[in-house]
Amino acid sequence: MPERHWELKKIRSLAKHTLNDKCINRMEKKILLTERDMPTQWYNIVADMPNKPLPPLHPATKQPVGPDDLAPLFPMALIQQEVSAERYIDIPEEVQQAYRIWRPTPLIRATQLEKALNTDCKIYYKYEGTSPSGSHKPNTAIPQAYYNKQEGVKRIITETGAGQWGTALSFACSHFGMDCEVYMVRISFDQKPYRKILMNTFGAKVYASPTNGTQAGRNALAADPNTPGSLGLAISEAIEVAVGDEQTKYALGSVLNHVLLHQTIIGQEAKKQLEYTGDYPDVVIAPLGGGSNFAGLSFPFVKDKIEGKSVRCIAVEPASCPKLTKGKFMYDFGDTQGYTPLLPMYTLGHTFTPAAIHAGGLRYHGASVLCSQLLKDGLIEAQAIQQLECFEAGVLFAKAEGIVPAPEANHGIAQVIREVNKAREAGTSKTILFNLCGHGFVDMAAYQDYFEGKLQDHSFTDEELTAEIGKLEALQP
Repeated sequence: MPERHWELKKIRSLAKHTLNDKCINRMEKKILLTERDMPTQWYNIVADMPNKPLPPLHPATKQPVGPDDLAPLFPMALIQQEVSAERYIDIPEEVQQAYRIWRPTPLIRATQLEKALNTDCKIYYKYEGTSPSGSHKPNTAIPQAYYNKQEGVKRIITETGAGQWGTALSFACSHFGMDCEVYMVRISFDQKPYRKILMNTFGAKVYASPTNGTQAGRNALAADPNTPGSLGLAISEAIEVAVGDEQTKYALGSVLNHVLLHQTIIGQEAKKQLEYTGDYPDVVIAPLGGGSNFAGLSFPFVKDKIEGKSVRCIAVEPASCPKLTKGKFMYDFGDTQGYTPLLPMYTLGHTFTPAAIHAGGLRYHGASVLCSQLLKDGLIEAQAIQQLECFEAGVLFAKAEGIVPAPEANHGIAQVIREVNKAREAGTSKTILFNLCGHGFVDMAAYQDYFEGKLQDHSFTDEELTAEIGKLEALQP
């Protein structure tokens, strides 16, 4: 059992004659779990959704895709999870063992942030920066690598935006003795060199996307030699390489159902930890790029909302890439080149290239099918925030709590501050839970740019949306 858990057990043992466990946990700022409290199943929200998600469609036939359509990209175990409607899916023991390297992660009462904000609100954050890659991404990288290994796959290829997903998959492949190649969005490749070095350290090969090595990359470079790249384009490159080699599979770090499924270990742990404190959140907040971060924390609480519990779940996106707040719910490709099935989601259009903000993990044109359907049904909310407000919030958090957040995580913190101000204006007190999805210790160049006044806000115009969405009409069934 990790040392931190023994320390907590010792405290409880010394005080067991005078205080119960719940009281002791209320005295602590950091709420820890023992390994026996770690979930042994992932939660699948599809089982409880009042309106089930629409199926992905084959772009040629406009008919629902089947397992055979996905087999060139994913191992069958993940395909089965992708289409499953079972409420809980067992976590394999070998995956649980790998999880124990860093899980359970702490839930922390942000008392110093509360003091800095002069608020009566209770603020908790689930800290996923304790993982080997410094973010929540290994929660799905480990099982994806495991299932591929079980089916004899030798190499996994993927894309990455800011580098958190690429780092996580590199670590997971190293753990299971597999090769890994990563197409990293060019602007992030240039902005975040230490992410590349982390991936190299875990044994991965990393390419700045777009490259001249794929047709998708050559097409993009021919159209714009100075393109900053995009997640959609990097996905196209990775898929193109994967389908050309029988020994290779593709892995995605967000968007797809099985990816969001794996991340629900975050929210399940958070619910157990909050039970120890005697609190329950009025508001649950997490950033959203493709959906895995937000889904991981919020879906176990969305289940409660579906069952009648009063809780608001807010997804926060960059104002420069506002698919949930300004996009349209339509069928669209998950990648720029059109290699993926058509997905029913809120989208800005698969050819949209987002502004080169530092929150590279949020620069994706669409939202997951599950998050999109939940938003459409009014079970979750969405907010878009400019990056200067986000960095201001991140700096305040760092000064108060001593952790420098990743640029993506700053979006959640900015929304927390908005909720605190809203509660103050209303004369109420709220319990707020957010996901500190990763630290920013290898993103310091972003903070340097912020302090030197080099960052700017980016406005998304209605003209941009109209132009992109107009291209999608022919794709609709």
